[in-house]
Amino acid sequence: MTGTTNFAKRLIAWQKRHGRHDLPWQATRDPYRIWVSEIMLQQTRVTTVIPYFTRFMEEFPDLKRLARADPDRVLALWAGLGYYARGRNLHRAARLMLEQHGGRFPRQFEDIATLPGVGRSTAAAIAAFAFGERRAILDGNVKRVLARFFGIEGYSGTKAVENALWERAEFLLPARDVETYTQALMDLGATVCLRRAPLCGQCPVPKECAAFATGRSAELPAARPRKTIPLRDAAFLALLRKGEVMLEKRPPTGVWGGLWCLPELPPREDAADYCARQLGVEVVEVTPLAPVEHGFTHFRLRIHPQVARVRRLIPRAEQPGRLWLDLEDISGAALPAPMKKLLQALGRT
Repeated sequence: MTGTTNFAKRLIAWQKRHGRHDLPWQATRDPYRIWVSEIMLQQTRVTTVIPYFTRFMEEFPDLKRLARADPDRVLALWAGLGYYARGRNLHRAARLMLEQHGGRFPRQFEDIATLPGVGRSTAAAIAAFAFGERRAILDGNVKRVLARFFGIEGYSGTKAVENALWERAEFLLPARDVETYTQALMDLGATVCLRRAPLCGQCPVPKECAAFATGRSAELPAARPRKTIPLRDAAFLALLRKGEVMLEKRPPTGVWGGLWCLPELPPREDAADYCARQLGVEVVEVTPLAPVEHGFTHFRLRIHPQVARVRRLIPRAEQPGRLWLDLEDISGAALPAPMKKLLQALGRT
């Protein structure tokens, strides 16, 4: 591989002058804080993560506190950050470390990589930042940097291209300053080597970059092959009673797994009949609201809210997995973002 002799050296020098140094999870060797930040940063922008990370650390300042927390409270602090499996895995991993490692974060890369929700790249970042271990990372930003630098064709999500990128990532690792180099790669991808309109004039290695040299920065890496994103429809019931709304806990897997949510109305069911038969409430004034669309990674969900006033409770309404929540307490509940937004609007009416 040519043109790589000074890659790490130049990135390290660039990071010290132009990189990010004031993020709330930096300037620490605490693997717990680094781990939480790395999980939150998976597929999420830094600016979005910062307030969530700050609130999370205020409530769960250490691994033992997180491990002993109520799962609903963990998800409540995660609500709105998206990709909720990350929050569930974070809690699972904390409990596992409490049971198997005495509440200490494992030091070995191989052990870190086996934690729920932690893969090869995330484990490498934790090992580098917390323990100074010489490990290569390959998150989405780094894939873009390396694909452009080496002129690697193809979509980075394919196994062949990903393997080629891992090979380059390992090859470029410096012998020293691995933490600064790792942060430099992240910063370069996040602030300069952007997906659209990259700021090549601010790059520390433009002359060696294959994409820049051939005028292909806008083409590399190749975009994900286009697929038709399916649209699903689902109806949800906002059952209101004396300033409260009924919530139902979602199954642990699937859409919004483990979160409290409005009860979902099965297809072709009459709302009033379903409420009496399955939810134990007699309702009046069932009013459909305008549909709301919400995007997930592999599909879009068109939500059809139906608001109903509860006339009376049928005894079987009080059962596990179901509760009544005051509309004034919605902001602190572990609800999916579109549900929280809907209920907050109802609370203002």
